[in-house]
Amino acid sequence: MALVRHDTREIQFKIVYCGPAGGGKTTNLSYIHRRLDPYARGELVSIATEQNRTICFDFLSVHAVEVAGYRTRFQLYTAPGQESLAETRRTVLAGADGIVFVADSTQEPYGENLSAYHGYRDSLLRNNVPPDRIPVVFQYNKRDRPGVTRPEDFDEAFAVRGPSFLACATSGYQVFATLDHLTGEVLRKFHASLRAPVRHTMKVENRDEKLVFEGVN
Repeated sequence: MALVRHDTREIQFKIVYCGPAGGGKTTNLSYIHRRLDPYARGELVSIATEQNRTICFDFLSVHAVEVAGYRTRFQLYTAPGQESLAETRRTVLAGADGIVFVADSTQEPYGENLSAYHGYRDSLLRNNVPPDRIPVVFQYNKRDRPGVTRPEDFDEAFAVRGPSFLACATSGYQVFATLDHLTGEVLRKFHASLRAPVRHTMKVENRDEKLVFEGVN
């Protein structure tokens, strides 16, 4: 849930990256953090647990998006996909405004990918949040690898109704496009709840996004 801070005139949104272990959640956040203006981002923080770590940082929207005269700040987190860490995942997802689900394209959709998909939705339900009420964007990562799963197979497994992104997080391909789309959905949802105008459309820019990545399938 968005946090409105009247003292700093900021609205804070929480975005959580979910998906199977090793799918590329941390790689996404690390790439985003490296490419953002150092003056507009917070520190990249690793919160260690016994079996896993949670990566998080926050950043001011690059183009000074304003809602009712308030600046917007986005906090980005990763959540573990393993069922053994379900309680940690539920805690990280508390108060989430948007979800990026990062699927591992080197795995078939009905194994760990689908387990992680059901896991994050179950965690939201345990937080008394209907999963379909939160904006979610699907990213099919590791498209540079051979023999990857077809995008339409992922779409079917996850019942995807909106756009999905074919990505290579190690090179940064489609990393910012994924984030840009979700932040736009989050802002539109918040705007609708307030009935207040958004003064600028969210756009996170990255120079490397203009390059063509030849290995994408």
